[in-house]
Amino acid sequence: MMSILLSLQAAGQMPEFTDVIVPAGTELDLIDLAVKGGWIMIVLLLMSLPAMYIFIQRMIIIRRAGKEDENFMNRIKDYIHEGKLESALNLCRSINTPSSRMIEKGISRLGRPMNDVLAAIENVGNLEVAKMEKGFPVIATIAAGAPMVGFLGTVTGMIRAFFDMATAGTEVDITLLSGGIYEALVTTVGGLVVGILALFAYNYLVAQVDNVVNQMEARTMEFMDLLNEPAS
Repeated sequence: MMSILLSLQAAGQMPEFTDVIVPAGTELDLIDLAVKGGWIMIVLLLMSLPAMYIFIQRMIIIRRAGKEDENFMNRIKDYIHEGKLESALNLCRSINTPSSRMIEKGISRLGRPMNDVLAAIENVGNLEVAKMEKGFPVIATIAAGAPMVGFLGTVTGMIRAFFDMATAGTEVDITLLSGGIYEALVTTVGGLVVGILALFAYNYLVAQVDNVVNQMEARTMEFMDLLNEPAS
């Protein structure tokens, strides 16, 4: 195989690879490398910005939703047993979390059938979950779409590389191919990086929402058990 390559090189049908060896000490500049990716890298950057914004925004909202006074339900229980419904409602409004808003709706429905109270609480719970998950489809779309955009850059880069090869005729210089190959490889890496980070961010947010939902369900069960307690 080596003898064949040497004979082709001697015949002028292969480029001198020594001509394109990177000089010693040359460092890889990530910014310059990203620029070589072409317009696809701009698209990937524009896709990463909303994903980052939504992730930070949702994390702040979800963490606030998960914070709650440990004595909240005990105080609600005392107020209800004492007949101080207005004080219980004011406490729920002051806490201002998804769980407290569900309990507030349940207290406002006291006196109605238990099924109606539970249905009202569940409706509020569904709305609260929808609020926390706002923007999740955008992150999921970016997680799935970014690698595909990167692969699009790979295809366009390779097309450009082969076009340069075809237009060069018999005098093929490997430096003519470097631009297209750079674009092909850099956009692939960029798309995968954006997609992987967006996927991890999405799954992390989903897990955090599940924790809050479990907390909301626990508070609902406590409240319904409180209503079903026999009068002392």
